[in-house]
Amino acid sequence: MKPGIHPEYREIVFLDVSNNFSFKTRSTMATKETIKWEDGNEYPLAKIETSSESHPFYTGTQKIMDTAGRVEKFRQKFGSKAVAKASGDGAAKTAEKKAAAAEAKAAEKTSKKKA
Repeated sequence: MKPGIHPEYREIVFLDVSNNFSFKTRSTMATKETIKWEDGNEYPLAKIETSSESHPFYTGTQKIMDTAGRVEKFRQKFGSKAVAKASGDGAAKTAEKKAAAAEAKAAEKTSKKKA
C-alpha cells in the first residue's frame, strides 16, 4: 500500500445516544471526542442515534402492516366494481353492450336502405 493516502484504521467506540449502549469496533471514522473504555484505555468516541439495541427491527418492536385490513379497505372503497371485474361480470356486460351497438348499427343500415 502507498503510505499517506489511506485513512487511519483504528479501534473506536460507538455510543448509541438513545439508550447509552456502546460497543468497540474498528473504523476509519475521524472523531474529536474520546472515552475511557472498560479495559482502561482511551478510544475515539463516535455518537450514533440508532444501533442494534435501539432499532425497531432488531428489538422486535417493528410495526407490521395488517394486509387483511388493506384488502378490506380496498373492498369498502371500490365495492361492487372490483368484485364485478374480478368475477368477469364486467366482461359479459361489455360484450352485451357491443352486441347491442352492433344491432343498432345494423338496424340503422336497414332503415337507410328502405328510405
